[in-house]
Amino acid sequence: MPEAENDPVDVVRRGYDALSLRYRADDASPGTYGPWITELLAVLKSGSRVLDLGCGCGVPVARDLVAAGHRVTGVDLSDVQIQRARRLVPGARFRRADATTLRLPPGSFEAVVALYSMIHMPLTAQPALLRSVASWLVEDGMLLLSAGWNEWTGSDDGWLGSETPMWWSHADVATYRQWLTQAGFVVLREEFVPEGDGGHSLFWARRSVRPPA
Repeated sequence: MPEAENDPVDVVRRGYDALSLRYRADDASPGTYGPWITELLAVLKSGSRVLDLGCGCGVPVARDLVAAGHRVTGVDLSDVQIQRARRLVPGARFRRADATTLRLPPGSFEAVVALYSMIHMPLTAQPALLRSVASWLVEDGMLLLSAGWNEWTGSDDGWLGSETPMWWSHADVATYRQWLTQAGFVVLREEFVPEGDGGHSLFWARRSVRPPA
């Protein structure tokens, strides 16, 4: 098998390219994301700059934030997801990129949202990404992050009932809490989000006004 087909990052990209519509329809409701988006909107100032990291097709996060008057930049690994996002949410800006190698100016955003995206990234790259996210935020900027609850790395060769593989890698909740603190965040709240026989962590955190120790 060619090396690219074994690369976990490429497995993720090709998986979302192939199953973008099966994963989320154009007119999908906010679903589980709904209360989280509502809570985020309640704390954002008018016209805030928000980075949607792993934005997918732009639905529902970018769509709903733009509708509320915020300035949204979406980043995703999948070409198909980005193409759909540009069509579905013309009021936002979208960029096809690997978040782990993304470079953005310091203090570019009042909030960063990363829902079910970091868990598709190599575990070794995740602490550095959190440090980058902290640098992209203004002081006291908000991070809404979903991550792992239990440590696991693995793949599914028949993702969403297809013949398309998908890959995940995440640490446990205590490790993410530590990584966030080390990156310069103050964790405001963490939640368990059930899914199937397991679930994920959901963190609400703010960039500290003081640099990490």
